[in-house]
Amino acid sequence: MTPEAPQPGEPSPPVRVLVAEDQSAVRAGLVLILRSAPDIEVVGEAADGEEAVRLARELRPDLVLMDVQMPKLDGVSATRQVVADGLADVLVLTTFDLDEYVFGSLRAGAAGFLLKDTEAADLLAAVRTVAGGEGLIAPAVTRRLIAEFATPRPVRAPGGPDPSILDALTRREREVLSCLGEGLSNAEIAERLRMAEATVKTHVSRLLGKLELRSRVQAAVLAQELGI
Repeated sequence: MTPEAPQPGEPSPPVRVLVAEDQSAVRAGLVLILRSAPDIEVVGEAADGEEAVRLARELRPDLVLMDVQMPKLDGVSATRQVVADGLADVLVLTTFDLDEYVFGSLRAGAAGFLLKDTEAADLLAAVRTVAGGEGLIAPAVTRRLIAEFATPRPVRAPGGPDPSILDALTRREREVLSCLGEGLSNAEIAERLRMAEATVKTHVSRLLGKLELRSRVQAAVLAQELGI
């Protein structure tokens, strides 16, 4: 849910963030970091998944910073509800020992994920990145996650994606999708495929629409699952 673009001459509105984290000390630290940035506004705090969904529906933030392990409703289920209802983009907080939860969050439509020990500056940058529509953050981390939980298999698993869904894509869109599967950023895709970054963004937008995906991270997971 990218913030509306300001009119010429107008300052950009702040990114409105809802922080969902059950550990009060961690939540307070995240809020403190976010509030240190003039272009980010913390509009609410949630201590469990149910409250996160309720506040997202009530406050309509641009982004929910979502922990994966929370009481009442876990972060994966909360992410699925927030994204399915179009309430906000979701940036998932994780540690590597919880990767299986993160993978579920990405399939549920999360726009990206972040390690809990991320430096303050990187946290702020990630919020801005996801709010700006880029979505896929920390490419090296993304590649590590996808490699472990979406390794291409010789035989498609029951219930997995049908390769025929790629028939709607052009050759160039398939190439871009393959790059997304490697965790490449728009700039890296542009360099590899020798095209303008703006053109990459157009291809990403079109392939997401054709594949009925909510985020480029979902596209990356799909590419890995199909082995392209």
